Amino acid sequence: MLSFKANYGQNPRIGFEGRKKEKYEGAEKLIEKIKEIEAKAVLGKVQEKMRKYADRKRGEVDNYRVGDLVMLSTKDLKY
Repeated sequence: MLSFKANYGQNPRIGFEGRKKEKYEGAEKLIEKIKEIEAKAVLGKVQEKMRKYADRKRGEVDNYRVGDLVMLSTKDLKY
């Protein structure tokens, strides 16, 4: 399901909708494919933007190996 349809309960209008489905089946398939491609492109852009903002607060990750000693805070642990 497209995120637009999940949010608004209908598919987005791209600006060209086939008028008679029985006469233009090939055109309808093409329109659906274009909508799917456009939705994927929009979702990709949104994901990239979300990744950019999420990565702003992330720092470099230390690579730990088995056997390394680390210090842990017990501040948030419930006993």
